[in-house]
Amino acid sequence: MCFSAGASFAGGAMITAIGVLTVRKNTEPSRRLFAAIPLVFGVQQISEGFVWVALQSPGHELMLQIASYTFLFAAVFLWPALVPLSVLLMEPSARRRRALVVFLAIGVATSLYYGSGLLFHDVNPEISSHHIRYTNTFPRQFADMAFAAYLLATLIPLFISGVRRMWIFGILVTVSCLVTGIFYREYLTSVWCFFAAIISVVILLIVSSPATRQPSGSRVQGEII
Repeated sequence: MCFSAGASFAGGAMITAIGVLTVRKNTEPSRRLFAAIPLVFGVQQISEGFVWVALQSPGHELMLQIASYTFLFAAVFLWPALVPLSVLLMEPSARRRRALVVFLAIGVATSLYYGSGLLFHDVNPEISSHHIRYTNTFPRQFADMAFAAYLLATLIPLFISGVRRMWIFGILVTVSCLVTGIFYREYLTSVWCFFAAIISVVILLIVSSPATRQPSGSRVQGEII
Protein backbone atom coordinates (compact mmCIF):
# COMPACT_ATOMS: atom_id res chain seq x y z
CA MET A 1 0.00 0.00 0.00
CA CYS A 2 1.23 3.52 -0.70
CA PHE A 3 2.11 6.18 1.87
CA SER A 4 3.35 4.45 5.05
CA ALA A 5 3.27 1.57 7.49
CA GLY A 6 0.68 3.39 9.58
CA ALA A 7 -1.62 3.78 6.59
CA SER A 8 -1.26 0.08 5.77
CA PHE A 9 -2.02 -1.00 9.33
CA ALA A 10 -4.97 1.37 9.65
CA GLY A 11 -6.36 0.40 6.26
CA GLY A 12 -5.86 -3.28 7.01
CA ALA A 13 -7.67 -2.99 10.33
CA MET A 14 -10.60 -1.14 8.73
CA ILE A 15 -10.91 -3.63 5.88
CA THR A 16 -10.68 -6.57 8.30
CA ALA A 17 -13.53 -5.06 10.31
CA ILE A 18 -15.58 -4.82 7.09
CA GLY A 19 -14.69 -8.44 6.41
CA VAL A 20 -15.93 -9.58 9.82
CA LEU A 21 -19.19 -7.70 9.23
CA THR A 22 -19.54 -9.19 5.75
CA VAL A 23 -19.01 -12.74 6.99
CA ARG A 24 -21.50 -12.23 9.82
CA LYS A 25 -24.02 -10.61 7.47
CA ASN A 26 -23.87 -13.45 4.99
CA THR A 27 -26.56 -16.13 5.29
CA GLU A 28 -25.97 -18.01 2.03
CA PRO A 29 -23.56 -20.99 2.08
CA SER A 30 -22.72 -20.39 -1.58
CA ARG A 31 -21.43 -16.90 -0.72
CA ARG A 32 -19.11 -17.82 2.13
CA LEU A 33 -15.93 -17.68 0.07
CA PHE A 34 -16.89 -14.38 -1.57
CA ALA A 35 -17.89 -12.90 1.78
CA ALA A 36 -14.43 -13.75 3.16
CA ILE A 37 -12.60 -11.73 0.50
CA PRO A 38 -12.36 -8.52 2.62
CA LEU A 39 -10.74 -10.57 5.41
CA VAL A 40 -8.04 -11.70 2.99
CA PHE A 41 -7.62 -8.11 1.80
CA GLY A 42 -7.25 -7.01 5.42
CA VAL A 43 -4.50 -9.54 6.14
CA GLN A 44 -2.83 -8.57 2.90
CA GLN A 45 -2.71 -4.88 3.78
CA ILE A 46 -1.51 -5.56 7.34
CA SER A 47 1.28 -7.75 5.98
CA GLU A 48 2.40 -4.89 3.75
CA GLY A 49 2.51 -2.69 6.84
CA PHE A 50 5.16 -5.05 8.17
CA VAL A 51 7.00 -4.78 4.84
CA TRP A 52 7.17 -1.02 5.42
CA VAL A 53 8.45 -1.50 8.98
CA ALA A 54 11.12 -3.98 7.89
CA LEU A 55 12.32 -1.82 5.00
CA GLN A 56 12.59 1.24 7.24
CA SER A 57 14.33 -0.64 10.07
CA PRO A 58 17.53 -2.43 8.99
CA GLY A 59 18.15 -5.80 10.57
CA HIS A 60 14.65 -7.23 10.12
CA GLU A 61 15.34 -9.44 7.11
CA LEU A 62 13.21 -12.34 8.38
CA MET A 63 10.23 -10.03 8.98
CA LEU A 64 10.70 -8.54 5.53
CA GLN A 65 10.76 -11.95 3.88
CA ILE A 66 7.72 -13.30 5.71
CA ALA A 67 5.67 -10.12 5.24
CA SER A 68 6.61 -9.74 1.56
CA TYR A 69 5.71 -13.30 0.68
CA THR A 70 2.49 -13.13 2.69
CA PHE A 71 1.45 -10.05 0.74
CA LEU A 72 2.49 -11.50 -2.62
CA PHE A 73 0.91 -14.88 -1.88
CA ALA A 74 -2.45 -13.12 -1.69
CA ALA A 75 -1.79 -10.54 -4.40
CA VAL A 76 -0.49 -12.74 -7.23
CA PHE A 77 -1.12 -16.37 -6.21
CA LEU A 78 -4.45 -16.38 -4.39
CA TRP A 79 -6.58 -13.83 -6.26
CA PRO A 80 -6.45 -15.27 -9.82
CA ALA A 81 -8.10 -18.50 -8.63
CA LEU A 82 -10.08 -17.18 -5.66
CA VAL A 83 -12.06 -14.54 -7.55
CA PRO A 84 -13.48 -16.77 -10.33
CA LEU A 85 -14.06 -19.64 -7.87
CA SER A 86 -15.98 -17.46 -5.42
CA VAL A 87 -18.12 -16.04 -8.24
CA LEU A 88 -18.71 -19.51 -9.69
CA LEU A 89 -19.94 -20.85 -6.37
CA MET A 90 -22.54 -18.06 -6.20
CA GLU A 91 -23.81 -18.37 -9.75
CA PRO A 92 -27.21 -20.10 -10.20
CA SER A 93 -27.25 -19.98 -14.01
CA ALA A 94 -25.87 -23.10 -15.70
CA ARG A 95 -24.93 -21.12 -18.82
CA ARG A 96 -22.97 -18.56 -16.86
CA ARG A 97 -21.36 -21.30 -14.74
CA ARG A 98 -19.95 -22.92 -17.87
CA ALA A 99 -18.34 -19.64 -18.87
CA LEU A 100 -17.01 -19.07 -15.36
CA VAL A 101 -15.36 -22.51 -15.35
CA VAL A 102 -13.21 -21.35 -18.28
CA PHE A 103 -12.00 -18.31 -16.34
CA LEU A 104 -11.43 -20.43 -13.26
CA ALA A 105 -9.11 -22.63 -15.33
CA ILE A 106 -7.27 -19.53 -16.53
CA GLY A 107 -7.03 -18.34 -12.94
CA VAL A 108 -5.67 -21.63 -11.64
CA ALA A 109 -3.03 -21.68 -14.38
CA THR A 110 -2.10 -18.09 -13.55
CA SER A 111 -1.85 -18.89 -9.85
CA LEU A 112 0.44 -21.84 -10.60
CA TYR A 113 2.68 -19.62 -12.72
CA TYR A 114 3.03 -16.94 -10.06
CA GLY A 115 3.28 -19.55 -7.30
CA SER A 116 6.22 -21.23 -9.03
CA GLY A 117 7.78 -17.82 -9.50
CA LEU A 118 7.55 -17.10 -5.78
CA LEU A 119 9.09 -20.50 -4.99
CA PHE A 120 11.98 -20.48 -7.45
CA HIS A 121 12.80 -16.83 -8.08
CA ASP A 122 13.83 -13.85 -5.99
CA VAL A 123 11.49 -11.01 -5.02
CA ASN A 124 12.91 -7.73 -3.77
CA PRO A 125 10.63 -5.08 -2.24
CA GLU A 126 11.89 -1.51 -2.00
CA ILE A 127 10.50 1.88 -1.08
CA SER A 128 10.35 4.30 -3.98
CA SER A 129 8.46 7.62 -4.11
CA HIS A 130 6.27 6.78 -1.09
CA HIS A 131 5.25 3.43 -2.56
CA ILE A 132 6.53 -0.12 -2.35
CA ARG A 133 7.86 -1.62 -5.56
CA TYR A 134 8.23 -5.39 -5.84
CA THR A 135 10.87 -6.42 -8.36
CA ASN A 136 11.43 -10.05 -9.26
CA THR A 137 13.48 -12.38 -11.43
CA PHE A 138 10.52 -14.20 -12.99
CA PRO A 139 11.02 -15.20 -16.67
CA ARG A 140 10.41 -12.04 -18.69
CA GLN A 141 9.12 -13.87 -21.78
CA PHE A 142 5.95 -14.93 -19.93
CA ALA A 143 5.34 -11.73 -17.97
CA ASP A 144 2.87 -10.05 -20.34
CA MET A 145 0.93 -13.25 -20.97
CA ALA A 146 0.68 -13.98 -17.25
CA PHE A 147 -0.51 -10.47 -16.46
CA ALA A 148 -3.14 -10.62 -19.21
CA ALA A 149 -4.35 -13.96 -17.80
CA TYR A 150 -4.42 -12.40 -14.31
CA LEU A 151 -6.69 -9.61 -15.54
CA LEU A 152 -8.98 -12.01 -17.39
CA ALA A 153 -9.38 -14.25 -14.34
CA THR A 154 -9.97 -11.47 -11.83
CA LEU A 155 -12.08 -9.03 -13.86
CA ILE A 156 -14.19 -10.81 -16.48
CA PRO A 157 -16.04 -13.14 -14.04
CA LEU A 158 -17.38 -10.07 -12.23
CA PHE A 159 -19.21 -9.05 -15.42
CA ILE A 160 -20.34 -12.55 -16.38
CA SER A 161 -21.94 -13.13 -13.00
CA GLY A 162 -25.70 -12.89 -12.65
CA VAL A 163 -25.37 -11.93 -8.98
CA ARG A 164 -27.00 -8.59 -8.26
CA ARG A 165 -24.59 -5.64 -7.94
CA MET A 166 -21.58 -7.74 -8.95
CA TRP A 167 -21.16 -5.55 -12.04
CA ILE A 168 -20.64 -2.54 -9.77
CA PHE A 169 -17.78 -4.34 -8.07
CA GLY A 170 -16.40 -5.23 -11.50
CA ILE A 171 -16.49 -1.64 -12.72
CA LEU A 172 -14.79 -0.31 -9.58
CA VAL A 173 -12.04 -2.93 -9.69
CA THR A 174 -11.50 -2.32 -13.41
CA VAL A 175 -11.28 1.45 -12.92
CA SER A 176 -8.83 0.96 -10.05
CA CYS A 177 -6.71 -1.21 -12.34
CA LEU A 178 -6.73 1.41 -15.10
CA VAL A 179 -5.86 4.26 -12.72
CA THR A 180 -3.04 2.22 -11.22
CA GLY A 181 -1.71 1.17 -14.61
CA ILE A 182 -1.70 4.74 -15.90
CA PHE A 183 -0.38 6.62 -12.87
CA TYR A 184 1.39 4.01 -10.73
CA ARG A 185 2.65 1.43 -13.21
CA GLU A 186 5.91 0.73 -11.37
CA TYR A 187 4.00 0.04 -8.15
CA LEU A 188 1.02 -1.75 -9.70
CA THR A 189 0.96 -4.77 -7.37
CA SER A 190 0.87 -2.68 -4.22
CA VAL A 191 -1.33 0.23 -5.32
CA TRP A 192 -3.91 -1.84 -7.22
CA CYS A 193 -4.35 -4.15 -4.25
CA PHE A 194 -4.89 -1.07 -2.07
CA PHE A 195 -7.61 0.29 -4.36
CA ALA A 196 -9.27 -3.12 -4.60
CA ALA A 197 -9.21 -3.46 -0.83
CA ILE A 198 -10.81 -0.05 -0.35
CA ILE A 199 -13.84 -1.07 -2.40
CA SER A 200 -14.37 -4.17 -0.26
CA VAL A 201 -17.40 -2.37 1.12
CA VAL A 202 -19.15 -3.24 -2.16
CA ILE A 203 -18.78 -6.91 -1.25
CA LEU A 204 -20.86 -6.20 1.83
CA LEU A 205 -23.57 -4.70 -0.40
CA ILE A 206 -23.48 -7.73 -2.69
CA VAL A 207 -23.70 -10.21 0.17
CA SER A 208 -26.63 -8.23 1.60
CA SER A 209 -28.55 -8.22 -1.69
CA PRO A 210 -30.77 -10.87 -3.33
CA ALA A 211 -29.00 -13.68 -5.15
CA THR A 212 -29.43 -12.67 -8.80
CA ARG A 213 -29.78 -9.58 -10.93
CA GLN A 214 -33.29 -8.27 -11.34
CA PRO A 215 -34.74 -6.97 -14.62
CA SER A 216 -34.07 -3.28 -15.17
CA GLY A 217 -36.78 -1.09 -13.67
CA SER A 218 -38.18 -3.75 -11.34
CA ARG A 219 -38.66 -3.18 -7.63
CA VAL A 220 -37.26 -5.31 -4.83
CA GLN A 221 -38.23 -4.40 -1.29
CA GLY A 222 -39.02 -0.85 -2.37
CA GLU A 223 -35.68 -0.28 -4.13
CA ILE A 224 -35.37 0.75 -7.78
CA ILE A 225 -32.79 -1.52 -9.46
